[in-house]
Formats: sequence, C-alpha cells, structure tokens
Amino acid sequence: MNPQSIVMRLFKHSRTAVGTLLAALTLFVSCGESEYEFSNHRAYFIFDNQQHLNAALTTAMNAMSPGIFCRISVRNGARLDFTNNQGMSEPSELTAYELQRTIVLGTYNGSGIIVGYGSLNTPPTFYAYDGQCPNCYEENGLPRYQLEMNTMGQASCKQCGRIYDMNNDGIVSSGIEGKKLIRYRATTTGPTGVLSVNN
Repeated sequence: MNPQSIVMRLFKHSRTAVGTLLAALTLFVSCGESEYEFSNHRAYFIFDNQQHLNAALTTAMNAMSPGIFCRISVRNGARLDFTNNQGMSEPSELTAYELQRTIVLGTYNGSGIIVGYGSLNTPPTFYAYDGQCPNCYEENGLPRYQLEMNTMGQASCKQCGRIYDMNNDGIVSSGIEGKKLIRYRATTTGPTGVLSVNN
C-alpha cells in the first residue's frame, strides 16, 4: 500500500471518529440541559377544577389564552387562593377528601406556585413556577421574596429588582443576571380539568 492511500485511509477514519464523537457530545449536552429544566425542590399538588370551577384558575389552564398566569397559595390550611395576572382573584375551600391529600406548593405554601401557558411557543408550553424569587431565596434561604406578576406575563422581585419572563421558561429578562425561575413538572387536562404539579 502506497503512502498516499495510507494517509487517505487514516483521514477517512479520523473524520468518522470525529463525527461520532461530536454526535455523542451533542447527545450528552442536550441530556444535561433537560436534566436541569425542572427544579429539585419538592412540589406536590393535584386540583380538580371540574369540581371547583375556579374562574381564576380556568383562565390560566386555557391553552387558547396563553400569557395568563395564576398564583395558587394556601390560606389557613383549608382554603386555596387563586389570583391571576389580569387581576382576577377567587378562593376555593378544600373538600374533606382534599384536606387528606398532601399539598406542597414549592418552597412555601404561603407564596405558592404560579401556573399558566406561555405565549411564545406553538403549541404553547404549560409552566408551573415557584412563587419565590429564586436568586434571593438561594442567597438567604428564607421564603420571604414573593414575586409580583404583571399583565404582560412577567414576575418581579421587590428585593433584587429582577424581572422574570414567565412566557419564556422563567429567564431573567431585566436586572442583574441570575438563575431563572424555579420550575416544576405540571400538566392540565383543560380549563375545567385536573391540574397536577409535582417534582
């Protein structure tokens, strides 16, 4: 075998090896990113809106109206408060059966979770975020940094001044760079269906 054919054969094999290595690295990196899509904080909440027909929650679980988000928080242990970013608020009393079920609304039941469809994807993505500023909570370990929502689908923290885009995976859209919103796995079977949030 002449030197030229040896060089060509080595070149061909090295290109194949490099291609295989790049494909493996791409797969590894993409798996790594999806691993951190959801928080490792505990969350567990199931709510049957067919039974309660909570209007504020209904608006946020409607895929035809993306950009509407609803905060769910616990008050006095037996009542849930639902407030959407359009100013609608409605409580729901828990049934005896629901009172037996564990409710963990993220880092603190008082500030709760925020659910809703983002407006940037087609079909829209259903999100569930923690009601706390992730950066202030991580720095201090105290659940006292409740986010405020606005009609444009943004959540802001009074403490650090960061603004998070709830329509876009909870990234910081204004203010000091930092972590995106704490996100939980969530599903809904429709506006008057079952909401399930867990981690």
